[in-house]
Amino acid sequence: MEIIKELIDFILHIDKHLVQITSQYQAWTYLILFVIIFAETGFVVTPFLPGDSLLFAAGALIATGSSGLDIYLLAILLVIAAFLGNTVNYQLGHYLGARVFKPENKVLKLDYYLKTKAFFDKHGGKAVIFSRFMPIIRTIAPFVAGVGRMPFGRYSLYNIVGGVAWIVTFLFLGYLLGNVPFFKKNFSLIALGIVVVSLLPPIWAALRSRFSRSA
Repeated sequence: MEIIKELIDFILHIDKHLVQITSQYQAWTYLILFVIIFAETGFVVTPFLPGDSLLFAAGALIATGSSGLDIYLLAILLVIAAFLGNTVNYQLGHYLGARVFKPENKVLKLDYYLKTKAFFDKHGGKAVIFSRFMPIIRTIAPFVAGVGRMPFGRYSLYNIVGGVAWIVTFLFLGYLLGNVPFFKKNFSLIALGIVVVSLLPPIWAALRSRFSRSA
């Protein structure tokens, strides 16, 4: 429970924690943020790591001029981290998919694998790009794309497009708005709001799908 509390505190007060990180680690902050973004997108078991709020907070901190970080260098490094993370996640799904989805498996049924493959054959590009803007789902989507055997070249194209769009949007949004008094004063609410708003589309889609099946 203590770890969960610390994680929630880190996410909701990430602006303050980033100030401490930059003052303590200085240029190593680039590597720390790189690792967080890589892990958040690269491993299906780490969807709890901050993504959107971290990018927004980093942009806001750079805008103050006191961080010593360059926003363009950080953007390039984080785009690379996001691309590599999704690529690793895809490869894990590609490697493990056929092994874990078995006819006799009661949890990971073979039928799930076949449906996943059909879904990505039809909607794969949009799923990869838009999942970048959805917490938790952006961590799962690459793995599912790998399980579904989406062609790697096609996947990589959508991966880089989605990664650039995600990093640039939130990093520069924080850079432009993060130091506006309202945003600065209510950063915890803004961070929570970013997560809630990002989760609305998949929740709505899931509810609509469930009601459609019921009908």
